[in-house]
Amino acid sequence: QVQVVESGGGLVQAGGSLRLSCAASGSIGSINAMGWFRQGPGKEREFVATINRSGVSILYADSVKGRFTISRDGAKNTVDLQMNNLKPEDTAVYYCAARRSGYSITRVRTQYDYWGQGTQVTVSS
Repeated sequence: QVQVVESGGGLVQAGGSLRLSCAASGSIGSINAMGWFRQGPGKEREFVATINRSGVSILYADSVKGRFTISRDGAKNTVDLQMNNLKPEDTAVYYCAARRSGYSITRVRTQYDYWGQGTQVTVSS
């Protein structure tokens, strides 16, 4: 089994920055892709970014491309999300997710096997 825990959320003004961190523990050898999703008020959970174990393969949602950067320490099974130039529409609960080994990175929420509890990010205008 794998446990996923996020940290680093908070309140920031528009244009500011935050860094989210996620740590996976347990059977971490069984993980390949790790990613971030978010769910804003009254919205469905949506893809933000994902990265494979080696850090070579990365995908971003168009809405965050150029502002957010995902990075990973494969040995430690941690993944970070650096968020710059934040906008009020980035306000959401951010979730870290992990996908089993043997499968590639994906934007599809239902293809992730393990999820964290989420961390709140609020961007004020």
